[in-house]
Amino acid sequence: MISDIINSNDLHKVNPVFGQLSFDEHEQVVFCNDKDTGLKAIIGIHNTILGPALGGTRMWSYKNEWEALNDALRLSRGMTFKAAITGLNLGGGKAVIIGDARTQKTPELMKKFGEFVHSLSGKYITAEDVGMETSDMDLIRTVTPYVTGMSESQGGAGNPSPITAYGVYMGMKAACKFQFGSDDMEDRKVLVQGIGHVGESLVEHLTDEGAQVIIDDINPERLYDVSKKYGATIYQGNSLYSEQVDVYAPCALGATINDDTVYNIKAKVIAGAANNQLANENIHGKILQERGITYAPDFLINAGGIINVYAELEGYGKQEIIRKTENIFNTTIEILENSKANNITSNESALNIARTRIADRKKENTK
Repeated sequence: MISDIINSNDLHKVNPVFGQLSFDEHEQVVFCNDKDTGLKAIIGIHNTILGPALGGTRMWSYKNEWEALNDALRLSRGMTFKAAITGLNLGGGKAVIIGDARTQKTPELMKKFGEFVHSLSGKYITAEDVGMETSDMDLIRTVTPYVTGMSESQGGAGNPSPITAYGVYMGMKAACKFQFGSDDMEDRKVLVQGIGHVGESLVEHLTDEGAQVIIDDINPERLYDVSKKYGATIYQGNSLYSEQVDVYAPCALGATINDDTVYNIKAKVIAGAANNQLANENIHGKILQERGITYAPDFLINAGGIINVYAELEGYGKQEIIRKTENIFNTTIEILENSKANNITSNESALNIARTRIADRKKENTK
C-alpha cells in the first residue's frame, strides 16, 4: 500500500490540514485566493457549539503557507476557549492574510476578503487583529455584516486594543496577588515584550500605578516613542528571558515560552496579551508550575478584546464592557486557586472550565 512507502516525516505532505499538529477537530478551514487583488487568506473555524465563530483577522508576512495555516489553527482554537471561559455565547474562529500589511494591504484586498467572510453566511464573524486597523473593519463592513470592531462613528465599539490591555492588566494584578500576596503594582518590575497598540496601553496602566516598566520591541522607533511618552526603560541586555523582573508580559507573537526559554525565565509571574504563549501547553505549562512561576492563561486575560466586539452583537454599552473585563481578575484568581488545589497547571485548570461549558451546551443542544 502507498502508506507503507511513505516516510513518517512526510506524512504532513499527504495530510496537510488534518495532519497538522495544530489541527484539533476544527469544523472548517477555508482557503481564500484572488488573483486580481493578490489575496491569499486562511479562515479557521474551530468550534461553533456556543455560537458563531468570532475572531480577528491577522495580516502577517509568514515565512510559508504551513506557518500561516498553523497560526490560523492555533489561534482559532484559542478563541473557542477564550469565549467559553469568559461566558460569551460565541465559538472560536480566526483568519490570517498572508502578506505585509504595510505594503500589500489595499482597499480592494480588504473588500475581497470581506466577500469570502460573507460567503460563510455568519458562521464566522471577523474583527481586528495584528496588522489590521479599525478602518479596515469599516471597509469590510461595506461588503458584509459579519464583522465587528468597527469605529464608533460607524456604530461599532471602536478599537478593542485598550480593552484588551485592561483585561491583561486585571489578569496580571490577579496573578501578582496569587504569587506575592498583593495586587499592588507600585514598584513591581515588569518587562513588556512587544509594544503595539495593546502593549502600549498596558504600559500606560502599569506606569499610572507606579510600576517599573521595561520595554522591548523589534521596532526601535516604537521603543523610543513609548519610552519618551511613559518614562519606560528600554531593554538593553542580551538575555531578555533571564532578566531579573517580577513580571514578564509577552505582548508580541506567541510561543515565546519554549524549550529555549522556559528554564531561563527569572520572572515569578507571566501575564501578557500574546496568544498561544506556551509553545507546548502541556510540557511548558508543567515546567512553569514546577519552577513556581505563576502563569496567567493568555486566552483568559487577553479576552477584553472579544468582550469589546461582542458588545456590538449584544448591544450593551461601555459600562458593561468594563464590568465584564474587570471580572477577568476574579476568574484568574479562581483558576489559579483551582490549579493549586488540584495540582494541575493553570492552563489546564482554565481549559477544564472552558471545555465543561462547551460540553454542557452540547448536551443541551442534543436534547
